[in-house]
Amino acid sequence: CAGCEPDWASLTLGVFVCQACSLLHRSIPHISRVKSVQDTWDATEVELMAAMGNGAAKAKYEQKVPAFYYRPTHTDCKLLREQWIRAKYERNEFEFIEKQEPYSAGYREGFLWKRGRDNGQFLSRKFVLSEREGALKYFNKQDARDPKAVMKIETLNATFQPAKIGNPCGLQITYLKDNSTRNIFVYHNDAKEMVDWFNAIRAARFHYLQVAFPGASDEELVPKLTRNFMKEGFMEKTGPKHTEGFKKRWFTMDDRRLMYFKDPLDAYARGEVFIGSKENSYTVLAGLPPSTQGYHWNHGITIVTPERKFLFACETEAEQQDWIAAFQRVINRPMRPQEYAVEAHFKHKP
Repeated sequence: CAGCEPDWASLTLGVFVCQACSLLHRSIPHISRVKSVQDTWDATEVELMAAMGNGAAKAKYEQKVPAFYYRPTHTDCKLLREQWIRAKYERNEFEFIEKQEPYSAGYREGFLWKRGRDNGQFLSRKFVLSEREGALKYFNKQDARDPKAVMKIETLNATFQPAKIGNPCGLQITYLKDNSTRNIFVYHNDAKEMVDWFNAIRAARFHYLQVAFPGASDEELVPKLTRNFMKEGFMEKTGPKHTEGFKKRWFTMDDRRLMYFKDPLDAYARGEVFIGSKENSYTVLAGLPPSTQGYHWNHGITIVTPERKFLFACETEAEQQDWIAAFQRVINRPMRPQEYAVEAHFKHKP
């Protein structure tokens, strides 16, 4: 997982792992037997580790990892890290290409539990991912001819959100509909099935981008396949006139789109704010204008855009600083040519 200073080891696999990953290795005792480096080691165990090591293990167990396959780090959720370990050492998916069929075939269909937009209940829905059609679809009924939604691979994103969705396999899928973000929340009871769906989406995105950017290298395309949100959490906000009081909202920072929702699991944002670059007169400031009234939380943030100022308030100073740092990272980054087109069509909503 690329964690610093791993202090555990798998005696059977000959690799050093961090404490968090050692717990996942314990869950597959028929494959991996772990031991702390602080324990007493006999000569045979030391020789085994010296004979293998992380570099040699990687060369053996990661021979044929597809470029699009997500390699989790120590900051990722337990599900992704555990399935990466099982894919490598238990299922040997990266030694035998035929074992990658569930996510590399360019077509996948199956049933996922999807959260209802209005009632919040999770219901079984049929999903079809077709690389050839360039879309992910879902159907309200198994025998339905027409899909309930068609999500173009071009704007598709997927990110695991176990805490927010309340399920260890919870996946949030977003796509653009009429230039506004639409969220759907799904899960599957089988962890491998859910991670296979995630990597199938990444594979479809990878092949779409290969066509869209024929000169780009794999290293340039892979970061664009899926993305985690830069930051999420509650803040207060007020409207464009700054006179109607502040309301608590759930905010999601997705690249240059700052979206706010009444509830974290809402399908549509109440509004979206485009965050451009400092070269284009976007600025983030700590605090609120002196005349501001109606806020309950005392740690304010002002975002200055070419059109207007957006005012927010955080509950704690730590949250304020985290949000400012996230905004500043985006503002400090020069805008790409395609982002100017997004900015031109973006409508700031109250």
